[in-house]
Formats: sequence, structure tokens, C-alpha cells
Amino acid sequence: MSSSATIEVPVPRRSVIPGGTLYRGNEGMWSWVLHRITGVAIYFFLLVHILDTALVRVSPEAYNVVIGAYKTPIMGLGELALVGAIGFHALNGLRIILVDFWGVGTRHQKAMFYVVLGIWLVLMIGFTPRHLMHVFGG
Repeated sequence: MSSSATIEVPVPRRSVIPGGTLYRGNEGMWSWVLHRITGVAIYFFLLVHILDTALVRVSPEAYNVVIGAYKTPIMGLGELALVGAIGFHALNGLRIILVDFWGVGTRHQKAMFYVVLGIWLVLMIGFTPRHLMHVFGG
């Protein structure tokens, strides 16, 4: 047995993915990211909503103070963001259902993403002016 045996260490293969990431910014990735962000935002809204509604049982005066704080322009803009998040999340959820259960859904997922954005934009264009008039007293 020779003590001068050499061990060859394999050279690591170069990544074929540019930038070392799987995400390349395509529609599928952005759909996934926006769906998760809107879902988490809606979850936290629901948590706060349940807590502030439960406050009425503990102290009606404290509940009135909290509800009064919600009637500010900042919270009005937050409501606009909430409606936008719910609208996108719902429409994108329908797109995901079609991708999963429609035989040719995966082939058309890119086009469906743009349809979701288009419908969402039309709905937001219809909702935003009316809501802002209500928020800013116009």
C-alpha cells in the first residue's frame, strides 16, 4: 500500500442558470410573488379586523376610538390598497384554478396573467375615483 496515493477532487460544474437564481422575472414568478404578498396582507387585515371588532365587547368606548382613527385619509388610502389586494388575489386565484384544472391552462398561463391584470386594472379604475371622493369628501 502506497502512502503517496492522490485523490482527485471533481471540479464543480458551472451553473447554466444566469445569475445563479431560478427566478427570471417572468409572468409566472410575478404572479406567484404578488399572490403571496396579497395573501399575507389580507391575512393581517383580517386579524386586525377581528381584534378591533372584538373590542366592542370589552369596551365600547375604546371601540369607538379605534373606529374613529380609521376615518383618516391615510386609512382611506389603506382601504384602497386593501381592495386592490383582494381584487388581484381573487382574480389571480381564478387564474391559478384554470392553470391547475384546465387541460391547456399551463399553455395559456402567461396570457391569463395579462387578462387578470387587465380586469383588475379596469375594476380599480372604476373603484378608485369613487372611493377617493368619499375619503377626501368630494
